[in-house]
Amino acid sequence: MLALFIPAAIVVSSGLIVLSAVSFHSFLLQLVWVGIGIALVFIFYFLDWRSIFSTRWLIWGGYAVSLGLMLLALLHGPLIRNTRSWLVFGPFTIQPVEFMKVALIFVYANYFARRHLAVARWKNILTSFLFFIIPTAISVKLPDLGSAVIFFSIWFGFLLLSGLPLRRIVITVLVFALAAGFIWTYVLKDYHRARLIGFLDPQQNALGINYSTVQANIAIGSAGFWGKGYGEGSQTQLGFLSEPTEDFILAALVEEWGIVGGLIVIAAFFFLIVQILRIGVLADENFEKFVCLGTAVMLGVQFFLNAGSATGLTPVVGVTFPFLSYGGSSMLVDSFLLAVVNSIRRRS
Repeated sequence: MLALFIPAAIVVSSGLIVLSAVSFHSFLLQLVWVGIGIALVFIFYFLDWRSIFSTRWLIWGGYAVSLGLMLLALLHGPLIRNTRSWLVFGPFTIQPVEFMKVALIFVYANYFARRHLAVARWKNILTSFLFFIIPTAISVKLPDLGSAVIFFSIWFGFLLLSGLPLRRIVITVLVFALAAGFIWTYVLKDYHRARLIGFLDPQQNALGINYSTVQANIAIGSAGFWGKGYGEGSQTQLGFLSEPTEDFILAALVEEWGIVGGLIVIAAFFFLIVQILRIGVLADENFEKFVCLGTAVMLGVQFFLNAGSATGLTPVVGVTFPFLSYGGSSMLVDSFLLAVVNSIRRRS
């Protein structure tokens, strides 16, 4: 249990420290969500989750509810940061796309656990494709390109983990490569295309579409080995760094706590992913294995995209750093998955 929660605690604590230096209001709200996450861990420690979440009607019910919430956000959600990704309930906001990530993991775990020996059949591949393409279409309309990428990654990760033959993998990749032209022309928004072009030429339009990446690079590059100290990061504290509590929290952390602080958090997160994969490999049932492996894929891809945005290695797509970034919905979802994985470890 400690091998799973100590690295998570390191990442969560680091995020709280950054939040307390940047936005005390966000820090207090995040404390509430962290408390709820800890409660979930204790609840699932004593709860036989398999009797609940392995029930097919509940899995598909969760998928349907998440899809409905995404549609509600698209049609009636407030416009925040040029997207309609949120629903507002009093002082709290939720992101339905976060719940869809969990729903997809459980849907695919249930689906592939029953069909992993026949995953190479095109019927199974195409059916599984439909599960993710529907919420992806809604996500693109919000618009929320980052979540669309996560949905695709979960689906493709399950295909790979299910033992899809290399020939089928190559064909699937080629199909998406051929569809890239259509996606570029008819799916992506103008600013999505601008971000991708800016990623290929980071020095172009440094005061426009590449502003956030340039400021993040300055914050990281000026940090040094030990950083500038708590609350002393110039890019972060003076407002030059965009979204220092969410999309670029890694840059904010490194600026104040240095390369050493950043590497400690990244190492802890990698250790957490390794432990989740290990629990999945040792799990007794295919469904449990797939839940763990799907969780590792989702968390790993989100980390890669968030850290890549901060360092200029990937385009900026607006994805949080799991357990580190501010966000009640993401913290709730990540904690829930960690609680389920720990329950699997305990019963294996």
